[in-house]
Amino acid sequence: MNQPEITQLKKHVAPYEQTDTRASIRQIVNTVGPLLLLWYAAYLSLSVSYWLTVPILLATAGFVVRTFILFHDCCHGSFFRSRLANDIIGTVTGILTLVPYQQWKRSHSIHHATSSNLDKRGIGDMWILTVEEYKASSVWRRIAYRFYRNPIVMFGLGPIAIFLIEYRFNTKGAKRKERINTYITNAGIIALYAALIGSVGWQAFLLIQAPVFFVSGLLGIWLFYVQHQFEDSYFENEQEWSYVKAAVDGSSYYKLPKLLQWMTGNIGFHHVHHLSPKVPNYNLEKAHNATPPLHQATTITIGTSLKSLRFRLWDERGQTFIGFGDMKRLSRRSGSVSEKLKRRNPGLQGK
Repeated sequence: MNQPEITQLKKHVAPYEQTDTRASIRQIVNTVGPLLLLWYAAYLSLSVSYWLTVPILLATAGFVVRTFILFHDCCHGSFFRSRLANDIIGTVTGILTLVPYQQWKRSHSIHHATSSNLDKRGIGDMWILTVEEYKASSVWRRIAYRFYRNPIVMFGLGPIAIFLIEYRFNTKGAKRKERINTYITNAGIIALYAALIGSVGWQAFLLIQAPVFFVSGLLGIWLFYVQHQFEDSYFENEQEWSYVKAAVDGSSYYKLPKLLQWMTGNIGFHHVHHLSPKVPNYNLEKAHNATPPLHQATTITIGTSLKSLRFRLWDERGQTFIGFGDMKRLSRRSGSVSEKLKRRNPGLQGK
């Protein structure tokens, strides 16, 4: 994509960066309102049957994910025109989703600025090694990486490790504003949970909040994972890296059924979001539909996205994600070709 095309693409998307205050307020009402009502309905259903409670809990978890999308927009300053309004709503929704607003805002902005850049990995993203990096790693680093990339660990232990532990602490070098916001978030979570336990009892609280937390956390990690780690994604070193290509080619269009698209706040249009983070979630689909070049982004569905569960390493030569088994087969094939060449040309022996 040349510079004129990039300029034209940004020009097409620019009109959709406008924030609609009424739309944002409506989203607060139709997201946080149902979240609170569903939580209360789950509590009432406990006296009938936990089998009745389960579907209510799943719906509640869905609204936690949707609440996080509002939080996410506040972090980008795209939910309200007012910075103060974004900070307040971002902090409140951060308490509801267990994520410190200022801390996540900073790390996520780094993610956007470095997404798909092989030379700038490590902040706001998932641990990804290339094939060559993995081969050059120590035994202990390989074990740690295999443990991290195991789907059971990533999606089973991930919500606990990230939302309950990692986000409760300030990162090294965090500025005063960020540190204070983390303390406020933690205090808000403690106050909210204490109020809920005081109202419904600790047993009922755990029966409701534990599954809601786990399911919403799992879904959140899955969305972040799958929208950058698909088979023909885009990764380049600094000198070759392009912000626009990282957005259009390194972020997928996750085509979901309409209900799930609404529940996830249109975040499936991730390529649009990475191209222009200032586009609020309710304008992402409009920007996509009105901009033909964006239709070239890789489209994945629930079915095809499940393939990403086997992806472990980025193959720089093939420009694709592969599994550990694929790496072994590629190594054997490469060794076989090398031996054949040596047999045909004795001069290669010893090289």
